[in-house]
Amino acid sequence: MRINLLIVMILVVFSAGITSSLIIIMSKKTPEMDLVAINDVVKTVEKNWGHVGEETFRNSDLAQPFTIIDYSGTVIYRTPGNHFNNNNEAIKNRDTFIDLRQDNEIVGKIIIRNNEQEIMQQMKNELVASISLILGLLLIVTLFFIIYIDRTLLKPFKQLQNFAVNVVRGNLEIPLNMNKNNYFGAFTESFDLLREELGAARQREYESNRSKKELVATLSHDIKTPVASIKAVSELMLLQAKDDKVIKHVNTIYSKAEQIDLLVTDMFHATLEELQQLRLTVAEESSEVLMEMIENVNYGNKIAYDHIPQCIILIDPIRMQQVIDNIISNSYKYAGTNVSIKSQINQGYLELYIMDFGTGVSEGELPLLFNKYYRGKNVLGKNGSGLGLYISKYFIENMDGQIRCCNREDGFTVVMKIKLA
Repeated sequence: MRINLLIVMILVVFSAGITSSLIIIMSKKTPEMDLVAINDVVKTVEKNWGHVGEETFRNSDLAQPFTIIDYSGTVIYRTPGNHFNNNNEAIKNRDTFIDLRQDNEIVGKIIIRNNEQEIMQQMKNELVASISLILGLLLIVTLFFIIYIDRTLLKPFKQLQNFAVNVVRGNLEIPLNMNKNNYFGAFTESFDLLREELGAARQREYESNRSKKELVATLSHDIKTPVASIKAVSELMLLQAKDDKVIKHVNTIYSKAEQIDLLVTDMFHATLEELQQLRLTVAEESSEVLMEMIENVNYGNKIAYDHIPQCIILIDPIRMQQVIDNIISNSYKYAGTNVSIKSQINQGYLELYIMDFGTGVSEGELPLLFNKYYRGKNVLGKNGSGLGLYISKYFIENMDGQIRCCNREDGFTVVMKIKLA
């Protein structure tokens, strides 16, 4: 509707310009020679020769400007606005020359101005002004039309383009803002509904994947505890068994339990590989829960620990159990010795020192132990994915704690600092 109105405006301005130009051309006419008035002027001049002045022509009907000169060419009189300079210019301008006589002798001439060129020049000037005005109005209307097209058509398309780029990049939180009166109303609204549906679908997918990963991680952890108990009991039975047949069956039980443990560990690590999707629920807990967590991995009474100071700590119990499992399992796997745990309260933290008595690692490897997938040089022949310490550091730091490793002369130590409530 608005586009049609603008087109009509342009046509109206253009038509008005053409019409005004034609009116200007038709209104400009070359004045015809008034022979009677000219004859009266000639008679009057001849009658009053020698006394010609403004009073002489007060009642003259001659509309055209004229000039009176004597025989020598001297100007005797000329009407106001006359542009006579000399005879040559008058001849070039095609002025009319009429002889003035006294006693049948030519005493001068009356030169009637031919103002046809002046009229033509005036007409040209008026046409130029009219055309300039028309072009100016057309330019203004055209600019308005271009601005209108830009705002109503081009700008919405640019917004659609930016919206599509955001959708492709996954920025589904940015809505498609459009004016209510735009030409693409339902069209753009459908795009925005599509964005909302994509965002909702992505959120549902995210929640579903996160739930699956957390379920797998929890089940993996829960399965590892009874499997570890089976392995520990099998080891005790192997120490006590005398019969070869019993020893064979117990070895089978132990090897299958080890196989299950490895499979569950791989599944657990694969699930935790995308840690950013796992939530921690940090709460205030008594430090006594740490002793329960340690006992859960105290296979064969290989862990010796002092009483942990009574205090309230900030932890996620499930994640803290995973951290302790990872650290002590590494000690069992790589050091192959008993484990000693000491604890103290220091500057707002409960510090746990988990110490084994193996060969440790080289000093150059210490900064790399918490890197994802990194495994030290002492892992030859031992299964693992290089995620244990990486996962442990992630959990500890998200519980506002700290973790580090160091070598001792008689072994290796992992230091955990757990935030006090």
